[in-house]
Formats: sequence, structure tokens, C-alpha cells
Amino acid sequence: MNISRGFLVIGALYLLVGLALGMHMGASGDHTLSPVHAHINLLGFTLMTLFGLAYRLIPALNTGALALAHFWLHQIGTLALLVALYLLMSGTIPEATIGPFMPIGEGLVALGVLAWLANIIRATR
Repeated sequence: MNISRGFLVIGALYLLVGLALGMHMGASGDHTLSPVHAHINLLGFTLMTLFGLAYRLIPALNTGALALAHFWLHQIGTLALLVALYLLMSGTIPEATIGPFMPIGEGLVALGVLAWLANIIRATR
């Protein structure tokens, strides 16, 4: 699997989603989903683009299980967190119901960051 390409392509997709949501909020004047918009752009576009560029610039990062763990933990955690945040902020599901599920997405993203850190330390010795 080309980790760099995966992060870059999916990051670009999140950019489109973030832009569309931002345009919708601007046109409607309803900024209720601003936290979702910010997280789409930060976790989705910004971080994935930075990760993709780093994997491209430091080829040693691409080897081993840490790269795959980082990629998949970040993908699954980000999507889970964004869906939960959307459901919460849109009022679709009450906080008491969706709140306990949010730490799952957050935890997966955090585990992905730990895999990223371990991989950086390993690859840049």
C-alpha cells in the first residue's frame, strides 16, 4: 500500500467535504456545525496532507506495521469522530446517547498518533 498516496488522496477528499460544509454554513447563515467543519479540515485535510507529505519525503517511514497502523487508526478514528460530532452538533442524537461513543474515535486517532511517533523515532535514527 502506498501510505503517502492514501493520506494525500483522502486528505483532498476531506478538503472538498470541509469546503462544501463551509459554503453551506456561509450561505445559510447557520454556523451550528462549525466544530464539525473545523475538525474535518484539521483531522481530515491538514493532518492527512502533512502525513502524506512526510511519508513521501521520508521513505523509511513507509516500511513496517507502524505505517499501516497509523494510516488505518487515523482513517477509522477520524471518520468515527466526525460522524459522532456531526450527530451531536446537528441535534440528531442527544449528547447523553452519542457522548459515550466519542472517546472511541478520539482514542483511535490518539493511538494512530502514537504509531506515528514511534514510526518517526524508528525511521529517523
